[in-house]
Amino acid sequence: MSICTPPRAAIVACVADATHDEPHREGLAQRLNWLRAGVLGANDGIVSVAAVVVGVAGATSHSGAILLAGLAALVGGAVSMALGEYVSVSSQRDTERALIAKERRELREMPAEELEELTDLYRAKGLSADTARQVAIELTAHDALAAHLEVELKIDQADVVSPWYAAFASAVAFTVGALLPLAAILLPPEGWRVPITFVAVIAALAVTGAVAAHLGGASRLRAMVRTVIGGALALVATFGIGTLLGTAGLG
Repeated sequence: MSICTPPRAAIVACVADATHDEPHREGLAQRLNWLRAGVLGANDGIVSVAAVVVGVAGATSHSGAILLAGLAALVGGAVSMALGEYVSVSSQRDTERALIAKERRELREMPAEELEELTDLYRAKGLSADTARQVAIELTAHDALAAHLEVELKIDQADVVSPWYAAFASAVAFTVGALLPLAAILLPPEGWRVPITFVAVIAALAVTGAVAAHLGGASRLRAMVRTVIGGALALVATFGIGTLLGTAGLG
């Protein structure tokens, strides 16, 4: 970003640079949306499939039954995650498009009022009345719609999120996450299956919790503890249920 200097023209140029030309912002919404869907998908894949296979392992030691249950949970979960992300992000995209269309219509029908609104927004950011007016005039002349979307709605019309990216990322991440507990429960000797799965799942959840916290700018430790405790409770509950059913002869 360029360094602002006192003259009004320089201030206007700096505002325009900050609004439109920072290279690290290109595709930011897409990348964050993709990462969010990926991390959440991996976390769900780990917990969901681990809970299923550990529960089945508590009821029976038959590898075929554990594999079948794990694969069913993997496929069903991946499809469900993809559909859920697609519907959710499609709603977000439709809302953003509607807001863009509304702003475009207002600029066409009431340009003077929109110019005043943009001026007021820049005044609220700390610019003087004269400077805010000049900034609004020049940015409106350059790209009125982009200026309003950026300042008023925090939307970049070239970076509207894609539901397909989110759905794909979520499905792939869920599948990758699900493969961990599936391998952990099937590869070790029978007596070590459940303990190794517990350890592998807890470690993986700690990683996904830390990554999710990093993306959101939150406390990593708190996110890791929250994610690990939730996953551990799910495993203990399903393993206990599976063991009870197996003891009762229902496994």
